[in-house]
Amino acid sequence: QVQFVESGGGLVQPGGSLRLSCAASGSVFRLFAMGWYRQAPGKQRELVASITSGGVENYTDSVKGRFTISRDNGKNMLYLQMNSLKPGDTGVYYCNKVPFRDAYWGQGTQVTVSS
Repeated sequence: QVQFVESGGGLVQPGGSLRLSCAASGSVFRLFAMGWYRQAPGKQRELVASITSGGVENYTDSVKGRFTISRDNGKNMLYLQMNSLKPGDTGVYYCNKVPFRDAYWGQGTQVTVSS
């Protein structure tokens, strides 16, 4: 059974950095295209970064040049390095397949960017 557990969120000042981690269960993680999704207060969940099974990355325009997605298939881990954080990056961050599957949503990890 596939399960994703996110961690690494917190409160950070504008301009700061955080590194999010996603631990995946199951033996097929390496076959999945994976993504980090963000749900900001009062908004729909959006895909902000994705990475194919082969390591090709893609980013939404608002995070390009600031966020870096990576994966370690040997450890079943997905990461999101977030630099130069802005208040608009505030939200709950989730990892999931791309395209997502509803059954795979975890609890997410809260990121709050505020002075």
